[in-house]
Amino acid sequence: MGALLLTVPAFAQSEVREQALIHMVRQDCGACHGMRLTGGLGPALTREALTNKPLESLAATIYNGRPGTPMPPWRAMLSTDDARWIAQQLLAGFPEETRTMP
Repeated sequence: MGALLLTVPAFAQSEVREQALIHMVRQDCGACHGMRLTGGLGPALTREALTNKPLESLAATIYNGRPGTPMPPWRAMLSTDDARWIAQQLLAGFPEETRTMP
């Protein structure tokens, strides 16, 4: 019996995991970056604010934090794929108003 292999990005997430990550961004990231991610203790994470920021750099910041700043590492709660997915969503204009929270 053969297997069908699908080509998907390495950082693809299941819908359940996506919803958990959306909730995390809104609650945990929003605590410092503002509930609309327009800035607070941390800088704005809007599409406009992140223009020209490399995906890998943003993902590394999410995963490893920024030493010497209030930005903590999230590697205890996230995989590298999770961090890349969040960075990709931020670059695309997260949070989307059409998405619903879990």
